[in-house]
Amino acid sequence: MMVPFLARFRMLYEQTTIPLGGICVRFGLSPDMLTITSLVIGGAAAFVIARGNFYGGIALILLMGLFDVLDGATARAGGTASTYGTVFDHVIDRYAEFLILLGIMLNGAAEPGWTLFALFGMVMASYVRARAESTGQLASCNVGFAGRQEKLGLLIIGLALQPLLPELRPLHWLIILVGVLSHITAVQRLLYAKKMLGSRTHE
Repeated sequence: MMVPFLARFRMLYEQTTIPLGGICVRFGLSPDMLTITSLVIGGAAAFVIARGNFYGGIALILLMGLFDVLDGATARAGGTASTYGTVFDHVIDRYAEFLILLGIMLNGAAEPGWTLFALFGMVMASYVRARAESTGQLASCNVGFAGRQEKLGLLIIGLALQPLLPELRPLHWLIILVGVLSHITAVQRLLYAKKMLGSRTHE
């Protein structure tokens, strides 16, 4: 089964960002502090996007991504990585995605129905992965066309093109693409889980 393109470099970036995590540890920053900061930045991104500042939104989304990287790097550098920390990080990621899509919807650059379609797809792709991995019988279900990074990348492209080509509504069409890829990824992960876990009696 296909693995999201950027996920293939996860081990590399986890190793290369440990020194940055060490700096955060020396400054007394905890992984949870960095995770919460990423959510605040995501909220700020949603606010400026809603007001039509797409390039400011891009800058804040990239900064949010940096803090999202730093929280894991800090946990690894400080030896404080935990199962709960992973759960907390994933939950905050979902809230950040919701805020950014809310900002886009409030701006009116994409139709509300399609924005909700994309949001639900992103949530379901994440849910299927989390549910499959929570069985304890599947180490990773991070498969499919698009992971979180790929979808945020598409949103950034849409935000960059929107002020340049407003008549073509690129952000609207990329929102639809994100939704389609997210739902396909959810199905791919469900099929992968079925293949790896097999048929089991469920409640």
